[in-house]
Parts: sequence; C-alpha cells; structure tokens
Amino acid sequence: MNALMGRMMQMPLLISALITHAARHHAETEIVSRLEDGRTHRYTYRDAELRSRQLAQALGRLGTEPGDRIATLAWNGHRHFEIYFGASGSGRVCHTINPRLFPEQITWIVNHAQDRVLCFDLSFLPLIEKIAPQLASVRHFVALCERAQMPGQTTLANLQCYEDLVGAEDGHYAWPSFDENTASGICYTSGTTGNPKGAVYSHRSTLLHALAASLPDTLNLSAQDTILPVVPMYHVNAWGIPYSAALVGCKLVLPGPHLDGQSLYELFEAEGVTMAAGVPTVWLAVLGHIQDKKLKFSTLQRLVFGGSAAPPSMMKTFQRDYGVDVIHCWGMTEMSPLGTFARLKNGQSALGEESQRRILQKQGRAIFGVDMAILGDDGQPLPWDGEQSGNLIVRGPWVIAQYFGHDDSPLIDVGGQRWFPTGDVATIDVYGGMQITDRSKDVIKSGGEWISSIELENIAMAHPAVHEAAVIGCKHPKWDERPLLVVVKKPGTEVTREALLDFFNGQIAKWQIPDDVAFVDEIPHTATGKIQKLTLRKQFADYRLPTA
Repeated sequence: MNALMGRMMQMPLLISALITHAARHHAETEIVSRLEDGRTHRYTYRDAELRSRQLAQALGRLGTEPGDRIATLAWNGHRHFEIYFGASGSGRVCHTINPRLFPEQITWIVNHAQDRVLCFDLSFLPLIEKIAPQLASVRHFVALCERAQMPGQTTLANLQCYEDLVGAEDGHYAWPSFDENTASGICYTSGTTGNPKGAVYSHRSTLLHALAASLPDTLNLSAQDTILPVVPMYHVNAWGIPYSAALVGCKLVLPGPHLDGQSLYELFEAEGVTMAAGVPTVWLAVLGHIQDKKLKFSTLQRLVFGGSAAPPSMMKTFQRDYGVDVIHCWGMTEMSPLGTFARLKNGQSALGEESQRRILQKQGRAIFGVDMAILGDDGQPLPWDGEQSGNLIVRGPWVIAQYFGHDDSPLIDVGGQRWFPTGDVATIDVYGGMQITDRSKDVIKSGGEWISSIELENIAMAHPAVHEAAVIGCKHPKWDERPLLVVVKKPGTEVTREALLDFFNGQIAKWQIPDDVAFVDEIPHTATGKIQKLTLRKQFADYRLPTA
C-alpha cells in the first residue's frame, strides 16, 4: 500500500534562508562589532545580507567554485559574520580555524581541508606570513580590513583587501538553491590524540541546530534580546549563535579581540546586552572586574557557560549578588556543538534553593534533536538513576557520522541504532539530567580548550633525563584545569623542573606547556602495562600548582 504523502512546499533548509529572513523581517536590527583598533562598527541585518551577497559574488570572481573551502582566522566581527553567510550561502564551505593552535597544526589543518581562500584579521598577519609557504592549496589571502589599513610591506605576494573585494560587487546576486545536505562548514577538533579531525556540518544540520538552540529551555532567544557571544566564532561556530541570532532577529554584539573583564562589561552596558555566552574563564574575569569596581549590571539577565564546568561558587555569586542566571550547557565539536542545557523542569521550581542548585550545576537535559545514553563496560545501557556512571553516547541530526577525509566511521551500534561515543563518562538521573564525572580520554581542559596529555608526554619522553612521564590535569581557580607533568628520572641523571619546562618551548604552544613538574620514584601501571591515570589523579588530588 502506498503511503499518503504530505502536500507541502519542498524548500530545502539552507543557511541563506536565515540571513534572508533577518534582512526581510528584522531589517533595522543592529549588528555591533568592536574592531581590532577599538572602534565600534554598526550596521543592520539588511546591510549584512547585502554585503554577504557581494561577498558571494567576490568569491566567484576569485575563481572559487561551490564546495571550495573558504578559511578564516578571525575574531568575532561583522566581516567574519558575512563570511558565515556569504561563503556557505553560495554553496561554498566556511572553514573556521582556531588561531590558538600551534602553527604546525594550523598548517596541517589548512592543507588537509584544501582551503582555497584564507581570510584573516590583521593581528594574525605574522602567523600567516610564517606558515604561508607551506599552505599548498591556498590561492588567495584576504585581509579583513579597509584599504587604508592594508600593510605596507608583507611577504604575502597575493594579499587582497576584503573591503576592496566586497566593494567592487553590486550585490545583484540570487542565493542558489541546492540539496540541504550539502556541506556548509568545517570545524576541526583540537587534536587531542594525533592530528585534528574535521567535523563537516550540512545546511540542514546547521539550520536545525539553530532552531533548537533558540528554544526556551536552551538559549531562550527572541527578537527582544541583545546577545553577545564571547565564545569565539572560530570555536564550533560560536556555538551556532550567529545562526540563531539571524533566525530570531535579535541584536547581535561582537566583541572582537577585546575579551578582558573591563572591555566586556563596558560593552554589556553600552549596548544593553541581555545574554552572553562563553567559557567560565571569561566570566571569572568579568566577575573580578565588577567586584573590584563595585559595579552592577543594568540589562544582563543570563550567562551561558560551556566548554568546562562552572565553579558552583561563581554561579552562586552571579545569581545571588547580581541577579544574573547562569546556565550550564554541554556539547562537542562533533555535535555542532550543543547537546544539553541545565534547566529546571515543571515541578522542580518548587524545590528548595539547594536542590535547585544541584540540578543546575549538572550539564543538563538533552535538547530536542539529541538523544543520549550511558553504557557500562560491557556495552550495555545503564539505568538513569543518577548514580551509575558509564560511557556517554549521543545521536541526532546534527551529530557527525564521519570525519572529513576518513573512510571509517566513529559510530557504534547499540540496540540496532548508530551512536557517537563522546569519550566522556557521565551519570543521568531520573529526570534526564546528565552530569560528566570523568573522561575516558585523558585530555585536559584549560579555559575551554583541550590539551592533549599524550602529546605532552611524548615531548617529555624525548628528554634524555626522563625515564617515564605522565601528564594529568590539576584543578586551577582560573583555568579550571592545568597540566601537571609527573616524571620518573633515569637512574644516575639529574634534571630540574625549569629545565624540563623549558624543553617544551618551540615544540608546543606556550599555553599548553605544563604549569609544574612532580618527580616520583614510580608511576602506577595496570596489569597490562598502561599508566593508571585515575590513580595518579587521586594521588595528586590536593596538589597546588604554583600558578594557582
């Protein structure tokens, strides 16, 4: 028997629809950017959509084709916003790159993605000049600035000015229609084990993610909001906030590179920000500034914390002293990235303050579009009792099925369905509240950024005085975690803490270098010879880093 089909219009879910909607129905709403030089740039969604179409024309004039990767090394600003829509909307792929990675990693990522155009803010010019000779696929370098700001001298032979490219076009461009499963963007993981891996998002997955992120129990966005994403646009598309902002038509404030507590607070107050999102390290800086200056927030209503767990004391201070709700969320690059939000359910509002706080300190409930489960060591699902912890797995329309350039799939079969193993260990309570309890991969999360313990260990083991090395994360009041290097010296050798830490210079980004070294007689091992990281973490649970 033939199924009865719906009689609805067939319109693909495309990113261009978001900016078109914003330009038509929220044309006058502002997008405000703090530029690198401290100036403030203002324009509207109508302006942004026109310039996005001009950019699409310019990319065509540069000889790029649909499917070509357009890379960015840029702060949160209006030009970066235009690339999100001009590149993806025209059928090309927006590839945001984290500039905090080591230059060799950035080079590897650009070449692996086969980027054709690399757009960058001027503060990254020295980095680009350094790695440009190794970027085999890049045909055009584009400085995100005005003609008057272009560098007088540069080693980049084919450097172009973004404003010249956009200004040369008339904007008479119709957004093309194509399969909604076409790639829209690529974000690479931080390379916690081996080389970074690329998550390729589609137009369909991005639009569905933007819809779900805007719901009341997630970011709770509306056209009445003014939102400021502190989370970088190079970090999992700023958690999808630029797309959600266009979807609801809210005022969008982009802080550029000015992420210190004072600059952010001044921007909150000047632009009437109602919601901001970022990693806990940023909010510690904001909190320190307002406490030191005895300030208050005039308009800020809620802060969204992700990347790492928010310290309970900081959550309590924001809520009790400043009337700002702190909302926990959790996700991954492979999840576009949002997966859970900590929100109260019907009936939980009647609970006592302490009970509510315990609920809100968890990573939260799965949002629509994400399903999750926890597995025991035998691969079987565990009950949601809030007690038993297991390996966290997820599935959904914005969860990856395969990494870019990899023939194999990371997915596993459970109960006849395909799931993505997150690498986290968690509990889930009877209300669906998920809490991360450990990590199955021994990575360290510092200020929302991953640091590979394996990479640090490999470097340390190359030192002639090191017999064995292990790296674990130790608690840090500012960065959540920082790496501690645990070393067993070779018999008959001597080496100092300073010499070991200096050994890392030039081999890894400075912010990834361990904060301290602990010398031990032996490192615990399992029966199969693997280092027991859990035992080490217990052993150094009360260890105080010199930087703490």
